[in-house]
Amino acid sequence: MTIRKTSPSDLAAVMQIYAEAQAYMQENGNPDQWGKAHPPQKLIENDIKSGSSYVCVDNNKIAAVFYFCQEEEPTYSKIEGNWLNDAPYAVVHRIARANNAKGAGAFCLQWCYSQHANIRIDTHKDNTPMLTLLDRLGYTYCGIINLVNGDERMAFQKGDSHEF
Repeated sequence: MTIRKTSPSDLAAVMQIYAEAQAYMQENGNPDQWGKAHPPQKLIENDIKSGSSYVCVDNNKIAAVFYFCQEEEPTYSKIEGNWLNDAPYAVVHRIARANNAKGAGAFCLQWCYSQHANIRIDTHKDNTPMLTLLDRLGYTYCGIINLVNGDERMAFQKGDSHEF
């Protein structure tokens, strides 16, 4: 598996992966995280234009997609709990894998950590596969954050518990 920036020509394959993820969530006890319309194509187009969208490629096929960027995430400024540190961090959002791409999600998160040793990520309380993956990869539960629309998300971080 390899990671590369998403190109505009990848858009159809990426949106198909998101559609598969939406259907999987609907069928497996997590109908509210993405519903049937998140993430919208326009958001993914903007992620690609900004250079923050990445794909995982396996055997010349896109196996997973995710947003990765070192930036301040506004919704992370207030947390019911505590982050491990206040050092600069990278965020991972909108990670999804193709239905037949076992191991791709872990590969993506391990790649992100190899790029930046302080990662923050959030997920819905009903997203059991992601919660299991974050635990397996050594992410620490830090508390609850609220999205712009007020929805709660469980927040995690992987990095040192002291300032870098």
